[in-house]
Amino acid sequence: MLFYCKNNEKPCFSEMAAKNNLYKKKIISNLYFSKLLSCAEISNKIEKSLSLTTRILNELVKEGYVVETGHAPSSGGRRPQMYSLRSDFMYTVAVAMDQYITRLAVMDMNSKCVGNPLLLELNLSKEPDALQKLTQKINQVISNSGIDKNKILGIGIGMPGFINANEGINYSFLTGSGSISEYISSKTGIPVFVDNDSGMIALSELKFGAASNSKNIMVINIGWGIGLGLILNNELFRGDDGFAGEFSHIPLFQNGKLCSCGKSGCLETEASLYAVIEKAVSALSAGKTSILNKETLITGTPENAANAIFQAAGRGDRFAVELLSEAGYNIGRGIAILIHLLNPGKVVLSGRGSVVGKILQAPIQQALNEHCIPSLAVNTEIIISEIGPDAGLIGSAALVMEKSEKNISAKKKVSEAA
Repeated sequence: MLFYCKNNEKPCFSEMAAKNNLYKKKIISNLYFSKLLSCAEISNKIEKSLSLTTRILNELVKEGYVVETGHAPSSGGRRPQMYSLRSDFMYTVAVAMDQYITRLAVMDMNSKCVGNPLLLELNLSKEPDALQKLTQKINQVISNSGIDKNKILGIGIGMPGFINANEGINYSFLTGSGSISEYISSKTGIPVFVDNDSGMIALSELKFGAASNSKNIMVINIGWGIGLGLILNNELFRGDDGFAGEFSHIPLFQNGKLCSCGKSGCLETEASLYAVIEKAVSALSAGKTSILNKETLITGTPENAANAIFQAAGRGDRFAVELLSEAGYNIGRGIAILIHLLNPGKVVLSGRGSVVGKILQAPIQQALNEHCIPSLAVNTEIIISEIGPDAGLIGSAALVMEKSEKNISAKKKVSEAA
């Protein structure tokens, strides 16, 4: 379709160019999330004609956004040419945070880390200058990468807490800092997008993992809390205020234990890794036999203490296995509620605790057998994330790509001019 200017005599090329750029952004987005597509597959995804898609693809190849990557395997007839994004034409900065440890990395267009991720020990609830330290580390990871800032589309940050993603405000941590995204953007000169950490792990599963071929999935983020990413009808569900998925604070117990949210008896108080560590220290103090060392659990960081329990369980230590099994059963009680409410096809165990997912699966299933109506739970699979420990980083990078498509063309022009 041609667009005409006010005199209705000549095509309005500015409007045509805008349409052209829109199609390019859609193609780039689809290639980022699908990795490898044929022209026909792209045409179907962007719902445009094959001839138009071919023309736009050829322009993207010429401009250096897209590369031809050989032909698809033969299924009879002519093999289609396949296309992918050039991995180094743009980058993102991904930040995956929890209450104690922050991982940062520059990511290319194939969702691969450029070099090794940097680690930052950052106690969000106890360090008043946490935001300043985070910003310094972000600038450091960019500097270390050697990549020009003009080639960085944005910074994606997944962090725990109640987060207003539109405003970049965290109501649980860094509460006196105002807009986290605005502050970091002002110090880096790069757009910043902030969202909940469990949501970002779920986003990675939606785009690249177990949720890519399923409709309704619950992604459990097993960490210092028990987070939840809700994928409903193939979309990440955030709720009206963006706070959906606070699975950790379901009041399941009459234990009188104070939760981090200020209430008592929440799932977090019995099933989080922090609760597991506390139970381990208490039992060891009472004389429990184990290869675990109480002093190591007390004097080390929570990260090291959790890893010590994981390693002991991996070596077959009965006490460590019992601790994790109890946590798994309690998580299963919470999952039973989700199944009754939402009837998901899959429940994905992700986050830091997923490294011992095989130990958790059996007690979770036991809890479902005891607490779920069989006809509701029979078709729900409990699986372990295949993405692994980089799920938070990959999700944060995907957040940038979802939010900053409009910046791609502008960044490319600036980079070429430089």
